Amino acid sequence: MIQYHETTKTFHLSNGKLSYLIKLLPNGQPGQLYFGKAIRDNENFDHLLEMNPRSMTAYLTEGDNRFSLDHVKQEYPSYGRTDFRRPAVEVRQPNGSRIVDLAYVSHTIAPGKPRLEGLPATYCEDGREAETLTLHLQDRLLGLAVDLSYTLFAGHAAVARSVRFINNGTLDLHLTTAMSLSLDLPDSDYEFVHFSGAWARERHMKVRRLEQGIQSVGSARGTSSHNHNPFILLRRPGTDEARGEAIGFSLVYSGNFLAQVEVDNWDVARVTMGIDPFGFDWKLAPGEAFQTPEAVLVYSGEGMGAMSRTYHALYRSRLARGEWRDKPRPILLNNWEATYFDFDEDKLAAIAETARDDGVELFVLDDGWFGARSDDHAGLGDWQANTSRLARGIAGIAERIDALGMKFGLWFEPEMVNKDSDLYRAHPDWIIQTPGRSASHGRNQYVLDLSRPEVVDNLYGQMSKILSGAKVSYIKWDMNRCITEAFSSALPADRQGELFHRYILGVYALYERLTAAFPHILFESCASGGGRFDPGLLYYAPQGWASDDSDAVERMKIQYGTSFCYPLSSIGAHVSAVPNHQVYRNTPIATRANVAYFGTFGYELDPNRLTPEEREQVRGQIRFMKEYREVLQFGDFYRLRSPFESNFLSWMVVSPDRRTALVGWYKILNEVNGPYRRVRLQGLDPALCYQIDGGAGHFGDELMNVGLLTTDSAAGESDPTRASCDFDSRIYVLKA
Repeated sequence: MIQYHETTKTFHLSNGKLSYLIKLLPNGQPGQLYFGKAIRDNENFDHLLEMNPRSMTAYLTEGDNRFSLDHVKQEYPSYGRTDFRRPAVEVRQPNGSRIVDLAYVSHTIAPGKPRLEGLPATYCEDGREAETLTLHLQDRLLGLAVDLSYTLFAGHAAVARSVRFINNGTLDLHLTTAMSLSLDLPDSDYEFVHFSGAWARERHMKVRRLEQGIQSVGSARGTSSHNHNPFILLRRPGTDEARGEAIGFSLVYSGNFLAQVEVDNWDVARVTMGIDPFGFDWKLAPGEAFQTPEAVLVYSGEGMGAMSRTYHALYRSRLARGEWRDKPRPILLNNWEATYFDFDEDKLAAIAETARDDGVELFVLDDGWFGARSDDHAGLGDWQANTSRLARGIAGIAERIDALGMKFGLWFEPEMVNKDSDLYRAHPDWIIQTPGRSASHGRNQYVLDLSRPEVVDNLYGQMSKILSGAKVSYIKWDMNRCITEAFSSALPADRQGELFHRYILGVYALYERLTAAFPHILFESCASGGGRFDPGLLYYAPQGWASDDSDAVERMKIQYGTSFCYPLSSIGAHVSAVPNHQVYRNTPIATRANVAYFGTFGYELDPNRLTPEEREQVRGQIRFMKEYREVLQFGDFYRLRSPFESNFLSWMVVSPDRRTALVGWYKILNEVNGPYRRVRLQGLDPALCYQIDGGAGHFGDELMNVGLLTTDSAAGESDPTRASCDFDSRIYVLKA
């Protein structure tokens, strides 16, 4: 898949789905020739390297008025040597200079994909699945070696990129910018699409045209954040779900990030993605190395839907790992909105027994089971059972749930501590705080300094003791605040700029140790819902709580936006009580389930408070989910109608053999005597005849080109078996 043409110094990465052309420039630096739809190989693509002389610029070599980095597309640009755009790399040197000159030394092409030490990344199980090109560059003056890594996957229109720095010189160097990816596109005729919001309204789709100047999203909160997701896409105007060109950029990382597009005055669009340079300063002493996180680049010439399905397939099976990667997820009930802190063993068992009778498979005990925890002011950090609530401890309640024939799950928030805790009283210096300044709190808690190995060791010891002594099958790993007063008492002054990244490395190290020691446990990540819903955590926890907002109407937008990058098997989605605890809205229990089906399904309520009619509906929902969850969680997902554009939403999942499909249709507000409507389906086999809900059959080509009829009955003439209402919805089952 990777060719090198020695005569023209050109690399061609191509797998029949995309082509990526890289050429060594006259100064030895790798240049960018093309990224996009697959093209035939050619010995010579030099005509794509444009170096026309231009006024008011600077040139690298005296007497040469053609070669300026200001007007050349590059693979890993630096600032100051005739390029005035924002760089992918910047190195502060002892003499104060930040100029870097990285030239080609050699390259390697190898089957498969190497691991990134200490970092999550996509992987291969067979060397034939991918090939990796590594460009070995060097700044000879500094003795700085830089390896640019490109992995091309055989079955996906995807390239994984990362960068490794090695100080082979004699001077202390400081990396102040070390991006994972840079891509110069030859024009700026794109729309910039990102997924932003805040707590309880995460990943809302935002669209704007690229213009000359800089457009970016990012985070300086210590987490990838509720506010912006580490994923953007560029699409040509007119591109929709099924047609047009789209390029996705996804960072496999959970901390501070930057996703930026700079359009210069010649309309070249430079995309950079990686750790946010703001506040970042990594000391690279002689002999030391630094590895950037991985960025995954996906190309689609068949609309945004094909781009998303590439991410889904790759992240579901070659980023997520472990026993639960390919297993259908258990249907769970979480007690948080049912009880909050008001529970004991008998109350929990009563809820679990009713849930068991309805078909629930996993009972999850949320916050409040540990330390002196009666509200959110105390107890965090003390991971021992609160015996005033649970007299027989975690082992006792776990045994009781197990005796019901259910699995037992447990909530942790290991990264945080309350000052009213034994852990804080013993180690007040273990929180992140700046000397001489007051420490800010969030939710009455403080952030433990996971950049320190002894903190990670303590947390691992406490958590592993609980997990070794009880039948725990699931962990919900929460994280409820961002980092302020960023300073570590364990780092010297010239390494304080490393804290944010070292903290995330500590989080990953703790996850790695726990998942290795307890491989049977299903981990679900959470950060006040979607505050750290990113690819980095999928490597350790194959699913994440998508948002603390469990309202079905709000979840339509949240789950729709999330699906642009993340597979349904990663999206935690539950049926909650009404009035909803976040927006106080009443929605039909059928619609709450019809939204939650398109994720990892569960309940966030007390089933003993439901009416007999509601209980019967819940039983039916669980039977339905058990029958179709493998299709829903591992099938091909198609977005059909956007909730950001109309009063209606529609999406669907198709089984890998294309013989079963589930179509979700949702109406937010009711209407009177509405127009005729139909939805054009996608992903079906045009030659197969599909029965809809066991009724009449329609061929796939009809359903995809003519559409599925979804017209409501007119006012006063409603179908008596199915009255229309606000927040209405339906699931259509198609079987070949």
